[in-house]
Amino acid sequence: MSIRREIKLLRHGRDWRGRSTVPQSAEPHILEQEGREFPTSWARTRVAVTARKGLRRTLLKPVAFSQTKAVIEGTEYLDGVRGPVVFVANHSSHLDTPLILGSMPERFADRVAVGAASDYFFDVRWRATLTAIFFNAFPVERYGSRRLRSLALDLVDDGWSLLLYPEGTRSEDGWINPFKLGAAALCVTKGIPCVPIALRGSYAAMPRGRNWPQPGKPRVTVRYGRPILPEEGEDVRAFRVRMAKAVSQLAAEEDLGWYGALRAAADDSLEIPGGARPVRPGALKAAEPQPDGTAEQVAHWRRIWASTQPLDDKRRRVWRA
Repeated sequence: MSIRREIKLLRHGRDWRGRSTVPQSAEPHILEQEGREFPTSWARTRVAVTARKGLRRTLLKPVAFSQTKAVIEGTEYLDGVRGPVVFVANHSSHLDTPLILGSMPERFADRVAVGAASDYFFDVRWRATLTAIFFNAFPVERYGSRRLRSLALDLVDDGWSLLLYPEGTRSEDGWINPFKLGAAALCVTKGIPCVPIALRGSYAAMPRGRNWPQPGKPRVTVRYGRPILPEEGEDVRAFRVRMAKAVSQLAAEEDLGWYGALRAAADDSLEIPGGARPVRPGALKAAEPQPDGTAEQVAHWRRIWASTQPLDDKRRRVWRA
């Protein structure tokens, strides 16, 4: 090859064999443009709050509760609690928010803002508007906490309680996924209580891919737990573990009863989202440890099968402290 030909190849980004020195898949780096955030402050004006109360009483709650057999437990733990607080719940269905808001005492339901995924609920204006007016929702990032830190802190300062789903998205199989740090960081930063909530049966009633609940009024339970406060010197990760443990214990009451779930939590056989061992399938029973100290790994189809089993209509009547 002549020297002139070689120089020409090198000038065009190719080596002496004629091959490109830059991968064809390489693209120039372009700084990501920050998307314009949909404003939601209008949804917290007096007129919007009044309209939302009417929508919740006449449309949202009647529809959600008429299509399911909802069982609400633990609301007595909210007696004497004053806001703002952070409600945290597991998340596996679009039914979760209507069921929680419909089960809350009015004094909380009127003053709660719901964190909603910005890339799903706030991607187009019509859906963002409906989400804001029906749920008093504000956008949060699934894979980041910038908006959660900024807007959520402002809402708490203004006296609003928050409903957050620490998993970041709906469960794909009904199992509880690891909790992210955002909700725990908010509680620790502001020194406000967290109220754990566990939902069971909502995945079976309306899993991903469905726009309406299953026929037959499937049974769904919404359990509230005792508020928990960050302890002095407790860091965010430690409080996240306590938060996840509280939600898991409430969820396990459906199968183990109150006392059984309490014992499972006490002897560390209760599976905790984000802990050292995975959560068991929809039943959320205490896992059987393996020789290596981990819980049994379950195939994806078995997870879904377990989560879609209808809840037993025989309610466990147990005394709760």
